[in-house]
Amino acid sequence: MAALSGLGALRAGCRVWRFPARLSAGLRGCWLQRGYVVGRTESPPTFGLLFDIDGVLVRGHRVIPAALEAFSKMLNSHGQLRVPVVFVTNAGNILQHSKAQELSGLLGCKVDPDQVILSHSPMKLFLQYHNKRMLVSGQGPLLENARALGFQNVVTVDELRLTFPELDMVDLERRPKKNTCPRNDFSAVEGVLLLGEPVRWETSLQLIMDVLLSNGNPGAGLVAAPYPHLPVLASNMDLLWMAEAKMPSDNPVSDVFGANLFNQYLQTAKRGEKEPGTGGQQKSRPSTIQSCASILVCTGIHSCQDSAPEGPTSGGPELPFHGHRDFSFSPELLEASHVVRDVNEAVQLVFQQEGWA
Repeated sequence: MAALSGLGALRAGCRVWRFPARLSAGLRGCWLQRGYVVGRTESPPTFGLLFDIDGVLVRGHRVIPAALEAFSKMLNSHGQLRVPVVFVTNAGNILQHSKAQELSGLLGCKVDPDQVILSHSPMKLFLQYHNKRMLVSGQGPLLENARALGFQNVVTVDELRLTFPELDMVDLERRPKKNTCPRNDFSAVEGVLLLGEPVRWETSLQLIMDVLLSNGNPGAGLVAAPYPHLPVLASNMDLLWMAEAKMPSDNPVSDVFGANLFNQYLQTAKRGEKEPGTGGQQKSRPSTIQSCASILVCTGIHSCQDSAPEGPTSGGPELPFHGHRDFSFSPELLEASHVVRDVNEAVQLVFQQEGWA
């Protein structure tokens, strides 16, 4: 999880992680406790599920019927989840608790905010940037999300545009009609925070470039382009997903890449090796998770009639790799552990393999 895209690339559908057997007894007093039915001899689960949302559980604002079937299997008689469940999404234009409320209403079960991982959730670990003055770009509740992540000193693109109106030159209607006085009371920007796709791309791109080229002082003249430039924290590089539109629009390279990359990280951590691309953030605690298996469903971008997702190849034109630059492309990371029709079949498969009714 060194990259800043939630748990990496999503769209894998359903992912399984396994707890060490010795841990299952200790979980009885934790949040798994609420999933037990009094009087049953059901053993506590030693596995959990990570669910992608778009194209797996919902298409836009409509629940996929298979998702309701799947969750009916995971609820006890009190409507509580019997297994650990976490929802992962590349969405970043919503507050964590709002996404939890939305999922609760759609799936008919209680989803807590800490069960939702948004694309920018890992930014909570980047403590060294939390007190720096950051230019934040995206849409939705930008300031609320930035502050919830720990960033205390942020300025939005709109605020920057109003301070330096002469920089926003693409939209002719918004160009200043008369000369403005230069500002010398603007505190320098120390980094850029990308929490999702903006609405006005041209304004965001222009002002972000101005900030980078001026080393955080967009009102100053450019002498030479600074290198290295100010840090840019990008929470989500995947701009493709499956919603109501019929045209498939997901990045095929990100389908199962994230789940398999996470599993590779777990195995590397077991061997005590250093994982590349983890510099600059808070050192994470040792994981109690042993492995992560990827299950690809056919209700999103991927169709069961399609061949396996393709990535960059040595022959022919090379497809773009949209993963984090710190991770080199490995073809085996695109191979899902299992391919099933929908999320209901995925849950049934997991329960069968885990010997769990």
